[in-house]
Amino acid sequence: MEMKRNEATLNRPEGDRVIDAPYVFMDLGRFIKQIKNEETWDKSDRNGITIFKTDNITIVLTCLHKDALIKDNSVDGIFQVQVLDGRIRVATADGDMEIEEGEMIVFHPRIRHTIEALKKSSLLLQTLNEDSKNGVF
Repeated sequence: MEMKRNEATLNRPEGDRVIDAPYVFMDLGRFIKQIKNEETWDKSDRNGITIFKTDNITIVLTCLHKDALIKDNSVDGIFQVQVLDGRIRVATADGDMEIEEGEMIVFHPRIRHTIEALKKSSLLLQTLNEDSKNGVF
């Protein structure tokens, strides 16, 4: 297996990190501190970082300021939203649901939804590509 790295950028100078290898350790607390210390967090309603990525799965850690919206979102694969801290409202065609720390929601492919941060929140977003053969996270 080839090890994949995400290289540092001007916006994320300490961004050099392994995103795929035989195993990848992720310190979520450290990543949350990192993205909340970046200029993007101060200038935007959210900031996020890809912490794992293969052909089959992508895991992104995202922090949202209160009232931030991820509007009319739809993903081609299975999509999981886990609330690490805070509280969000998820709106779908079937209605709204509030989700808080320790809870999660999973969507089948192409289910439209909007995520609204009811307070500052940290989310773990995972997408399992639709063409993945293993069918599990």
